[in-house]
Parts: sequence; C-alpha cells; structure tokens
Amino acid sequence: MAQDLWKRYQKYLCVCDEIGLRLDPSRMAFGDDFLAGMEKRMAAAFDEMEKLEAGAIANPDEGRQVGHYWLRAPELAPTPEIGRAIEEAQQQVRGFARRVHRGEIAAPGGRPFTDLLVIGIGGSALGPQLAADALGDPRRDRLRPHFFDNTDPDGMDRVLAGLGERLATTLVLVISKSGGTAETRNGMLVAQAAFAGGALAFPRQAAAITGAGSQLDRTAEAEGWLARFPMWDFVGGRTSELSAVGLLPAALQGLDIDGLLAGARACDEVTRRRELAKNPAAWLAVLWYYATGGRGERDMVVLPYKDRLLLFSRYLQQLIMESLGKGRDLAGNEVAQGIAVYGNKGATDQHAYVQQLREGVPNFFATFIEVLEDGGPPLEVEKEATCGDFLRGFRLGTREALWAAGRESITITIDRIDGPGLGVLIALYERAVGFYASLVGINAYHQPGVEAGKKAAAEVLALQRRLLDHLRSEGRAQNLDAIAAALGESERKEWIFQLLEGLVANGRGVARVRGDSPFGGTWRSTR
Repeated sequence: MAQDLWKRYQKYLCVCDEIGLRLDPSRMAFGDDFLAGMEKRMAAAFDEMEKLEAGAIANPDEGRQVGHYWLRAPELAPTPEIGRAIEEAQQQVRGFARRVHRGEIAAPGGRPFTDLLVIGIGGSALGPQLAADALGDPRRDRLRPHFFDNTDPDGMDRVLAGLGERLATTLVLVISKSGGTAETRNGMLVAQAAFAGGALAFPRQAAAITGAGSQLDRTAEAEGWLARFPMWDFVGGRTSELSAVGLLPAALQGLDIDGLLAGARACDEVTRRRELAKNPAAWLAVLWYYATGGRGERDMVVLPYKDRLLLFSRYLQQLIMESLGKGRDLAGNEVAQGIAVYGNKGATDQHAYVQQLREGVPNFFATFIEVLEDGGPPLEVEKEATCGDFLRGFRLGTREALWAAGRESITITIDRIDGPGLGVLIALYERAVGFYASLVGINAYHQPGVEAGKKAAAEVLALQRRLLDHLRSEGRAQNLDAIAAALGESERKEWIFQLLEGLVANGRGVARVRGDSPFGGTWRSTR
C-alpha cells in the first residue's frame, strides 16, 4: 500500500518551482476516468476565465467587469485608462507610506505616527488582517496595526483602550467602497468621538479608501482628511487585498507590498496554463468538485501548519463561501451551492477537532498547508529534532491517520511565508474559486444574500425607532401584545421582545415591570 501511495504521489504531484509551490492531490481517491471527464469541463472554465480577464461582463447580475487580476498586471486591463488608474493608485500608496515613514506626514505637532487603526468590515478587514498577521513583526513594523472590524461597541472600546495615549499618534484608515456600510460608518463615528474626547483633530489623522463620489469620499474631501484612495466597481471586497484596501495598510505597517504583487502576478501566470496537471488553481477546483460532488456535499477543513497563517482559513471563509454560496445558477435555476470552510491551525487542531475528523461524521475533506522554511531559532528540543521537525511530523502523521480512516485531503506546500509567498496563496485561491464557479455554473462575484441581511437589519432598526416613539408617547406600561398591536406589528412580536430586552439591558430609556415569565411582563418608557 505504501508503494502504491508513493507511485500515486509521483504521478499526480503538481510542482510549480517558479512560484515556490507544490500541490499534492494523492490523498484524494479520484481515478483517471474522473480526471479525463473533468479535463473536458475545465476547457470551458479556461475559456470563461480568459474572457473575464479580457474585460467581459463576468458579473451579469450587476453588469460589472471583474478585474482583480489586473491589480497585479495593469497592462492586462481592457482599457489604458483602467491600467493607468491602477498604476497611479499603487504609486499613491507607495508615496503616502514613504512620506509617513519619513515623518513628512505626521500627527499634529509634528509627532511621527506610531499606530494604524483600520476601520472596515468583510473584505475591507479580512485581507488586511491576514497580511498584517502573516507578514508583520513587532520588532520591525513601522506602524502597529489595529482594527475595528465589527459594530460591537465593547470590541471597539478594547481597541481604543489598548491605544491609550497613542491615539494622538494613530493614523486612521476608513475603508468602504460605497461609503455607506453601516458597520464601517459606526466605527468611524466611534473613532471620531474618541478623538474629540481627547481634544484631537480627526481629519488631520485620517485617510479614506472609497469609491469616487461616495458619501465617505465627499466627507473626507470636505473635512480635509490627509488623503483619499480609490476603490473600483470592478474589484469586489473579497478580492480587494491587492488594491489600496490591502496595499495601503500593509505599506504603512512596513510590509513588502511589491512582493505581494509579484507573487500574485507570478501565480496568475502559472494558473493561466490550460493543462490541468500543471495548473494548481485548476487542480484545486477539480478536487473541490470531486470532493463535494459539485453540490457542496462536504465541508473544507483548512489546516495551515504555521502560526502566521492563523487567519488564512477565516480569509478563505469569505472568499469561498461568499463567492460560491448561491441560491441560483447563471440560468436562473434554483440551486443550493457552496462549500463550507472552517479551520484554525496545526498542530493546535490536533488537540481540538481532529478526533472527530478521524472517527466522526465523514462530511469533510481537509487541506493541509505546509511551509517548508521553519523560521525562528533552530533549537533542538530532542536529539536531531527541532520544534519545526515536530510540526512537520504532526502534519504528516495527521494526514496519514486521516487517510487510514478513509478521510481525504489535499496538501499545499510553499517555500516560505513572505510577501511573494502570501501573494501566491491569495492568487491561487482567487482563481480556484473562479474556476469552480464556472464548473457549477454560478456567479461568483455578487452577494445577494449579504444584501438581504442588510435590508432586514434596516427594518429592525426602523422598528426600534417606532417602538421607542410609541413608549414615550404612551406614558404607561404595556404588555407585549398591546405594544405589537399599537405598532401594527403583531407578526413581529419576537423582534419587538428582543428589542425591548436589549433596550432595558443597556439603560436605553426603557424599563421592564417583571411578570411571571420573560414574556408576561410590561414595559414603559423612563424618559
């Protein structure tokens, strides 16, 4: 059996030395007949990708081009104007970061900036967080990065508490394409309040990354913020890490943005090959199709054996699940597509959920990510064995333990975690997502489910305003039925009840008169 596995490994291993990457599909139990069938299907996926990169409308629901590949090869953009805009944005990023590092752009009083607060959500936070953690080093970072990536007031307060007096030397980046993303707007308002509380001038320490003419763009211009950087309709949030969204925070932190771009560009060149055996992104898409039956039948467990890739699975959750989790295909037929993604890191996960992976429900396939260079001190913790040797041994051992139990896995190996290496990983998965979407016939570049959630949230907040107005005008305690009836919202008693509970818990001008059960009390305004 071991000899058969060695032959299988040699037969299928995809080696891409020019980008420092290998993909090992040998622990996926497909056969050559499956690959032969997929070769024909991939031909159409290659054609669609070529059209996308040439500027076709690849997001038909929104009538948009999809141009994240142009970010690392502006000369491939479909018009000279787009190519120049990308190059100019990159030069603007480099120039701004250089001036900050030299102290030419500084906090009021001429004090150099020490910290960076990034305010964004989704793709405007996950990519920058991944790069900051994967490539950063407190010993060398030019600015220390911090994030508001949610509308949780306690979470933002913790970040501000950590900054303390350094808020006076903190540069703030506000990132929102539309300029109206609620979570980002809220984070900006919290930051502005903190600056005001410290008698600091927010505009003199702030920059915006947004769409031209957006509300955020107009605000930053009117208030005289330090700078404004572009976001474009042809780049979606989850593929924006190599735009100003990701490059500016990374450059300010002092990370290798040219390496990021170069690694992604080199990976794009490799993954344009139309030969499946030599194209690791095409391999991934085909393996996902095999593992899930093309219908999301199994989950993807991502196990990076490197602390610096701790956030990679979280980054992939958005990239893959927001891109592939769709209810209709391109023909308008109802489908239930998607691949669930979860994971943390090895070897930590071996002491968490690998027990279930090996002996529990077989509803997954694993992806191991190996980094050849260990980094850190080469201390021998046993004879002829370093900590890195143990990490490698745990990865190989876990893969074999899963295979022995009939659990399949893919292994991706990269030489090292640096700018080019991370760029390769980002580009690899971006193209794999595009290929897989073509195989299953869906639009990978819109997110109608996210918009539906935003619409529902707006309805909840509108109901809360009406609820508060009613309680204040009524002036007496009422039970839930009476409140719902007065609002004409008898079908939304659950919403009303939960809103009342939140208002009471946070001292928001509502008191509850206790009854026999949580639902049996009455509520009244305290204002």
